[in-house]
Amino acid sequence: MKKFIEKVIVVFLLTIIFTVFMGCGEEDANTNPDNKTNNKTTALFNSDKTYGTLTDQDGNVYKTISIGTQTWMAENLRTTKYRDGSDIPEVKSADAWFALRSDAYCNYNNTTSVDSIATFGRLYNWNAVNDSRKLAPDGWHVASNAEWSTLRDFLGGSLMAGGKLKEVGLTHWLEKNGAATNESGFTALPGGEINSVGRFQLIGVIGCWWSADFADDYASWDWTMINNNSNIETGTTNKAFGFSVRCVKD
Repeated sequence: MKKFIEKVIVVFLLTIIFTVFMGCGEEDANTNPDNKTNNKTTALFNSDKTYGTLTDQDGNVYKTISIGTQTWMAENLRTTKYRDGSDIPEVKSADAWFALRSDAYCNYNNTTSVDSIATFGRLYNWNAVNDSRKLAPDGWHVASNAEWSTLRDFLGGSLMAGGKLKEVGLTHWLEKNGAATNESGFTALPGGEINSVGRFQLIGVIGCWWSADFADDYASWDWTMINNNSNIETGTTNKAFGFSVRCVKD
């Protein structure tokens, strides 16, 4: 009887070890062990909100937030891969960016700072946004004009919504950061932009996010917030610019 009990204990312990081992394997399969940006963001999220999480095809883990009937990423996209695992070309040279007629991403000022990339995300041209291999993680998509409009209207319209979306304080936004409350939990950050000739500009002053909708052969729609007011504005910009990206759940 004693030997039988000992065997049962051994089997039980081996089962636990196997279960833990397999669980670790499953977790590792869903994250990139070489991803150094996770948990490095210095963004100031709304501590009164409950955030979810999302892992993209590059192993990046993001906070997500439900706002009205929508669920948004609460951080800017920072993937270097499309949904199918293929690489998005990184372009560092201003001359090369100016000559681009294809998809690309870059880091602001070509930084290699893990904290900066984790906080502000990466900048993508619209060819990357529109690529058939899909920039967004599975189950998500780059937000359309209609979805941005729904978000804006839910938060009180063009003159108020920006303040409810922006991260509070002057940690990342420069100077006034007009009427920022981040009561939505969206935590909009001023990631700046790279223009069509490859010049980086306006980090800390402006946050620009591509829409999934194009306007014409030359330009696509984008949504913008700036540091000195509570507005959110939409317009069209040359597809060769590099902007931030936010995704919304399918």
